[in-house]
Order: sequence, then C-alpha cells, then structure tokens
Amino acid sequence: MLVRNEVSWTAMMVGYLSFGDMAAAKSLFDEMPKRNTATWNPMIKGLVRSGDLNCARNLFDEMPVRNEVSFTTLIDGYAKGGDMAAARSLFDQLTHKDLFSWSALMSGYVQNGKPCEAVKAFSEMQDSNLKPDEFIMVNLMSACSQLGCSELAKWIDSYMKNGSFDLRRAHVAAALVDINAKCGNMDRASSLFEEMPERDLISYCSTIQGLCIHGFGSQAVHLFDTMINEGIRPDDVAFTVILSACTHAGLVDDGCRFFELMINSYSINPTPDHYACMVNLLGKSGKLESAYELIRSMPVESHAGAWGALLEACRVNCDVDLGEVVASRLFELEPHNAGNYVLLSNIYAEADRWSNVFNVRDKMSKSGVRKVPGCTYVESTMAA
Repeated sequence: MLVRNEVSWTAMMVGYLSFGDMAAAKSLFDEMPKRNTATWNPMIKGLVRSGDLNCARNLFDEMPVRNEVSFTTLIDGYAKGGDMAAARSLFDQLTHKDLFSWSALMSGYVQNGKPCEAVKAFSEMQDSNLKPDEFIMVNLMSACSQLGCSELAKWIDSYMKNGSFDLRRAHVAAALVDINAKCGNMDRASSLFEEMPERDLISYCSTIQGLCIHGFGSQAVHLFDTMINEGIRPDDVAFTVILSACTHAGLVDDGCRFFELMINSYSINPTPDHYACMVNLLGKSGKLESAYELIRSMPVESHAGAWGALLEACRVNCDVDLGEVVASRLFELEPHNAGNYVLLSNIYAEADRWSNVFNVRDKMSKSGVRKVPGCTYVESTMAA
C-alpha cells in the first residue's frame, strides 16, 4: 500500500481483533504513527473482550481524547468482571451520559445481583430528563424480577403499555412475561405469553418458572410438554426449571420422566443441579434409598446441595441411620458449615437420642464450628 493513514491502519487492526489475534492487533496498534478515537476504542474493546481489563484501563488513561464510547466500553468491561465499584466510579466521571452508558451501568448491576442499585440508576436517569429505550426498560424489568416487587412491576407494565414501545419484540415480550410471572401476576403473564407472535425457550421458561413459584406445578408440567410438542428444544437450564417445578409440587413421576427424557432423548448430561433437584424430589416423597442411590451413581462429583437436600429429607422422615451416613459425607464437603451439624443434631433429638445430640455439639466445639445466630430482616417499602 503506497499510502497508509489512520483508516487503513485501523482497518488492519480491527481485522486482527475480529479473528481474536490480540497480539497482532496490539503490535499493529503500537506501530501506528498516528491514532484517532476510532482507533483507540476498538483496541480497548478488544482488550475488554479478552478479559485484560488492566491493559484496557491503561490504554484508556493514555487516550488524548475520550468519548462516550470509550467510557461505556470500559464500564461494561468492569461490570462483566464483577467490579461494579470501578464501573460506577468511571460512570460518574462521564460528563455526557447517554442511553448506552446508562444501559451498561444498569445491566452491570443486574448481572451482579444488585437490583436495587439498578432501580436507583433508572431513577437517576429519569431525573436527568433522558427518556429510556426498550433496552433500558428490559434492564429495569430484570432488576424488578430479581426483587419480586409487585408495585414496581405494575408501574413498569403500565409505562410500557402507554409508551411508544413495541411489545411484540421478542426480548421485550419475554421480559414482560418474566416480570409479571415472578412478581405475582400470573394472569397478566399468561395473557402476554399467549399474545406473543413467536414463543421461544426463554419465554416458555419464564412462564413455567412463574407457574412453579405460585404453586401451579401441574400447569407448569403441561406447558413444558406443550413446548416440546411445538418443536422447541429444551436446554439444561430449561430442565432445571421443570425439575424444580416438579420438586415444589411433589410430582415424582413427572420429575423422573423429565430426568430420563433429558438424558435419553436430548443427550444432556445431568449437572449437579439436576441431581440436587432429583434428590430433593425423591427425598420429599419419602424415597430416601432411591435418592441415596442416585447420588452414589452420579458420574460427576456431587455437591453439597444434593447431600444437604437428602439430609433434610432424613430429618423429615426420621431416618437416623441414613442421616448419619449423609451427614458424614457433608462434614467432608463442608467441614465448617454449622447447618449440617444442626440438622444431624435435630435428627437425633427427634429420635430422643440425646447422648448423640451432645456428641454432635461437642464435635462442633472441637472443630471450631459455630452456629450463626438467626435474625429477621424487614424491608420497608414506605417512603420516609
């Protein structure tokens, strides 16, 4: 090439970035005799995507001129890396905050389990007289779903209906179904679900999970079967949702059917969460030996959740012998979890084996395990 300028240099660098060749892209970036914002931003974005936030921040700090894209890219990177303090600090330095930067901040709070902060950010955005778009509203709906706040859900639903939003768009419709299902308005969730022009796996799972939460286990099972009959292929998450629904509703036969379907028809290897659901289901129905054999047959390393569910089932069914075996395994997996010791102690107490109760307490003391005092948390939704 006879003439090389910022455009040609940047095009080559972006080409390397698109193929994931960070070393070549960074080498080319360092060789550039002259750079502009359109050069710096893709390089920073590439470093963020590769997980090298330190290098991305160093480049950001070296930039002679930064724009909203520069800030938003790094804010998004910090958020995806779980560092919301750094994301917020950078956001506060941004002079002109647009919808993209607000969306990156809110999405970060939602992804990191901070729904209250996401709602607060939305309120701040409204105070700045910036009108939200559908992506901002989907982030707000995700935060509300985590909170399970029915009043906020009603406000969002009304705002969406009265605004200029296209409620038929897949991600918007799915978010509306999810927020109504998780915040207690199953009639509205079901109505929205039925009105969807196309139903995907996400919208089905949101509705099924809502039915499960509100005690409609049989309807959840029926809807899952309908989804399969419509040709939608469930993934491992979908099976976790339906197995949880069967567990909550005590639908043993359906739970076993879905577990076998997952393995035999969809070739999905059960995860520890799937096994934990099945152990919980079998344990709650009194099938303790079946639950124990299932754990022992696991080809993957069983986690404490499955063993803990079985220990609780042993307590409910007053099975001291199996309870001792299960507790012994839990002490290996979680040697400092006081809850396991307390559960075993309760099993002994209900069987009037008080000497064993004292032995468990003595073992806790010698192992340095302390029971965490209980407390009650009350959240007020009233204005001060």
